[in-house]
Amino acid sequence: MSSPSKRREMDLMKLMMSDYKVEMINDGMQEFYVHFHGPSDSPYHGGVWKVRVELPDAYPYKSPSIGFTNKIYHPNVDEMSGSVCLDVINQTWSPMFDLVNVFEVFLPQLLLYPNPSDPLNGEAAALMMRDRGAYEQRVREYSQKYAKPEDSGAAPEEKSSDEELSEDEYDSGDEAVVGRVDP
Repeated sequence: MSSPSKRREMDLMKLMMSDYKVEMINDGMQEFYVHFHGPSDSPYHGGVWKVRVELPDAYPYKSPSIGFTNKIYHPNVDEMSGSVCLDVINQTWSPMFDLVNVFEVFLPQLLLYPNPSDPLNGEAAALMMRDRGAYEQRVREYSQKYAKPEDSGAAPEEKSSDEELSEDEYDSGDEAVVGRVDP
């Protein structure tokens, strides 16, 4: 790679081509949101989180800043700020990693294998260690309440263009705009 800006562009395009919904925050390529689906076979399954990503000027030599914008119940995610405590992002980042690694490997691993001994959310960590079933139930409750696909703009299942519209969707309300019929 000839420069960090070219690498930033390439990684962002690679992320977009990996079927992640990406929303740019500004005109530049340094701040954006990624719609992240909870891993299947986990209590996060079915949830969609809007994750804010900020790329530093020195990316990929310096790690991206990652934070959940909607609430998530997890020992290693601060419930109020959405900050993520993840060694690979915060301490052991390498330019060999890219944005796709963050969303296909690092975040799913974080959700599947929480580390309650290094918590940002002490309540979640304590509940997880004391009662795993109650912890997973709370995760599901948060997922259903704060990570609904429709709230993040991600449709759970898109309608194809050739499906018929329902009567409500078909009714465009033009009748209210039409004036009196001239006799």
